[in-house]
Amino acid sequence: MSDLICKNLNMTFTNPQTGSKIEALKDINFSLKKGELLSVLGPSGCGKTTLLNMIAGFLNPTAGSMSLGGNLIEGPSVERGMVFQQGALFEWLTVSKNVDFGLRMKKTPKAEAKKLVDKWLNIVGLQGFGDTPTYQLSGGMQQRVALARCLVNDPDVILMDEPLGALDALTREKMQSLILELWKETGKTILIITHSVEEALLLGERLFVMAPRPGRIHKEYKLPFAEEGLTKPLREIKHDTRFGDVREEILSMIWDMEEEIMGGA
Repeated sequence: MSDLICKNLNMTFTNPQTGSKIEALKDINFSLKKGELLSVLGPSGCGKTTLLNMIAGFLNPTAGSMSLGGNLIEGPSVERGMVFQQGALFEWLTVSKNVDFGLRMKKTPKAEAKKLVDKWLNIVGLQGFGDTPTYQLSGGMQQRVALARCLVNDPDVILMDEPLGALDALTREKMQSLILELWKETGKTILIITHSVEEALLLGERLFVMAPRPGRIHKEYKLPFAEEGLTKPLREIKHDTRFGDVREEILSMIWDMEEEIMGGA
């Protein structure tokens, strides 16, 4: 069993100076089966990134538990790979040196590591760029490096925190298609955090809309668009009336949440 299971997760932050408490997440319950694709969105302050950091093992919950494959999550692990918004790359290193970083930490034999690096650079469309200094790449190419660096370590779960947020619209659309292709080709479980409603609809078989104060799952959707995006242009899907109807419903939902936050501020 390789399910990711979150039970009754709560996260409360305490101000060390005043002792005041902020309830960031409350009673988060869900499970992800191997190969599922989940997107999470909601207004600022709803705890999206906090949830991702907890699953990554960077934060420990104040209550509740998380497990992957029956093993409790109590810290970072190669079973859970992370892709950040800016890639968090070593820009002074070459593309290959960035991608094989985790393999070097695991002391993977050089010949095996080179084969793996070449394989993943080819898959993400960066064949021939292995010796290129990373700082010379465009934003979209750097995110491809970040994906390859994550995937080369063969994690069970891929966690993405606004991975496309800094990209221009055209590059972002290309990267969305790449993520869908990687999801289908690798069979990996993927959890992606985004502020974009359109992106959440395109990159989620399941979609959680979170509500703030405290952060909680407000509504879950099960969607066909990620699967359809494997065979149809994403722009065509965006013009589908079904897509538009769900987008408007979620936008209204988040708008109402923001209005409530502003009214209570």
